[in-house]
Amino acid sequence: METQQRTAIVIGGSMAGLMAARVLADHFTRVVILERDVLSEVAANRKGVPQGQHAHALLGQGRRIMEQYFPGLTESLIRQGAPLGHGRFFSGGGYFVRHTQTPPTLYVSRPCLEAEVRRRVRGIDNVEVIDGCDVLGLVASEDCRRVTGVRLIRRSDGATAEVLPASLVVDASGRGSRTPAWLEHLGYAAPAVDLVEVGMGYTSRLYARKPDDLGGDLLINIAPTPENRRASAVLAQEGDRWIVTLAGYFGVHPRVDDAGFRDFARLLPTPDVYDLISHAQPLSDPVPFKFPANQRRRYEHLARFPDGLLVIGDAICSFTPIYGQGMSTAAMQVQALQECLVHGEANLARRFFRTAAKAIDIPWSLTVGNDRRLSGASQPAPKRLLNWYMARLQIAARRDPEVALAFLKVGSLFAPPASLLTPRMIVRVLRANLVRQGAGSPSLQQPAIGDRAETWRRQ
Repeated sequence: METQQRTAIVIGGSMAGLMAARVLADHFTRVVILERDVLSEVAANRKGVPQGQHAHALLGQGRRIMEQYFPGLTESLIRQGAPLGHGRFFSGGGYFVRHTQTPPTLYVSRPCLEAEVRRRVRGIDNVEVIDGCDVLGLVASEDCRRVTGVRLIRRSDGATAEVLPASLVVDASGRGSRTPAWLEHLGYAAPAVDLVEVGMGYTSRLYARKPDDLGGDLLINIAPTPENRRASAVLAQEGDRWIVTLAGYFGVHPRVDDAGFRDFARLLPTPDVYDLISHAQPLSDPVPFKFPANQRRRYEHLARFPDGLLVIGDAICSFTPIYGQGMSTAAMQVQALQECLVHGEANLARRFFRTAAKAIDIPWSLTVGNDRRLSGASQPAPKRLLNWYMARLQIAARRDPEVALAFLKVGSLFAPPASLLTPRMIVRVLRANLVRQGAGSPSLQQPAIGDRAETWRRQ
């Protein structure tokens, strides 16, 4: 089949779907995005992205990749009011050393980011968006060896099911993807699924933001610990707003009433979030969301898979949201798709799933490793030793800027976890902890927001 006759279908207008469509537009004559929601021309929350009302951050690695596909994206979002800068990370009993050597983070709401990317994708000549429709299933060749399109129905009065033919179908429909069931219907095995339970509940609320709030920082990220399974992300957004997300693991969930929201913040291991929301003007009611488990579908392990079909984004792997790695990991998967398409479409699914798995491995290991530590479940001796070391590394990051930088590079997906285990890093971590042991009780003195040194009592 000649290139000019080919159509690619993307199921889902998510961030992963939009980025995938951008890449596919370079290789197919026509790209069609199918989306259940009726899409707005402006930034707006939508039913298909319930997490869009909660804190989102575009990590440095994700922003770097997206800027390649959408040149000028960062500047456009900054013109719309999205701040670009750095924040503070709290873990292991204190704030990490402040520095600005990591690439700055773009602080933008999910609806604003998605609307800008969607506008750019819609502006591509060979991309079409069909919204307000449901995909009913896949269409395949008689021998089921190749997917040849999808069956869909538009959400309009009197609509009937129709078939949309395609040379390639990419499922970017999210965590609830129906591809496993569709595969079984075609006679294939569904992928094995890795689940790591977290029982997370989180609640978010918007507040008015003043320039001197948090000493001028744009972010506070408070990581949970086995002793305190509460976490928080406070991020600046366009419109001079804060979005404050409070989260808890294994049933320790924030309430959605005003008093319950503040009470949960009061029990965080630093008072900064509580102080902020006690004085800032609320702009919305608290909004809840629950996330049961990290989920990874192991498509790379399947022995058989039909041609003409791929799966991407949360439809492969979805993480605990508080780590903020979802959009950046999706961007890395789209980059893997681009690399595979450059080398042709022979054996595309196998090559893509293997390449995407490598991109997923690092954020998956970081997220799942920490979530398993928080669960308190028994772990083998090597894992216990690694957890012991990581706890000391986070203490060292409060004193040693090189350790803090190394940790944040890994968290931003710019460096592999192994970079934290080099001999030089181990020596610095142990040295910082020895100094700590001889320095009294530094856990009660935190480098505060804005580089002020304050002493506070845990509440």
